[in-house]
Amino acid sequence: MASPLREAVFEASGQALAPSKDFYQLLVTRREVIFRWWKISLRSEFRESRPGEIKASWEDFLDDSSLHIQSAIVFGAEVLEHVLSLCRGNYDFLERLPVPLLLHIFSFLELEDVARLSQVSRRFEMICNSNALWEKIVRNLWDTISPEMEELAQDVGWRQFFFTDRLQLQLRRRRQKRDAHNENLAV
Repeated sequence: MASPLREAVFEASGQALAPSKDFYQLLVTRREVIFRWWKISLRSEFRESRPGEIKASWEDFLDDSSLHIQSAIVFGAEVLEHVLSLCRGNYDFLERLPVPLLLHIFSFLELEDVARLSQVSRRFEMICNSNALWEKIVRNLWDTISPEMEELAQDVGWRQFFFTDRLQLQLRRRRQKRDAHNENLAV
């Protein structure tokens, strides 16, 4: 049976904290974790340094606290937690999808599902409450949006625009126009 995982499950690369210029890569495959480094220095004692690599099975990586520390220093605690989670067999592919793709998917959900999804993680909460998602939802549900409605939605936010009664929105818009007109007269 074919595995649902690609050969490279996760990859991160980055530079060590200043003043170091060393470069690191963390690669998680279906079978192992590979930690690579390249020493980049003008200092004579490091000019002959060769790139290094440590390969560990998922089980060995879970037991190697020194590799955990090194990974956390270079890539951060969130990346380390994600790699540990992968090594334990927990694959959260949805959490790793890019935001534009998640916005597209979420925009087709029922409102109750969007509310539930916002409780899954901080990332999903931010996406579910974002102006971009609610604009997509409104545009998917409504056939036409007048320029005036769009301007109002930009002012109050697309989420509030969606949930606010249309009469209230029209009254608010009229008040804004009246106030703007009165300000212009005062000047």
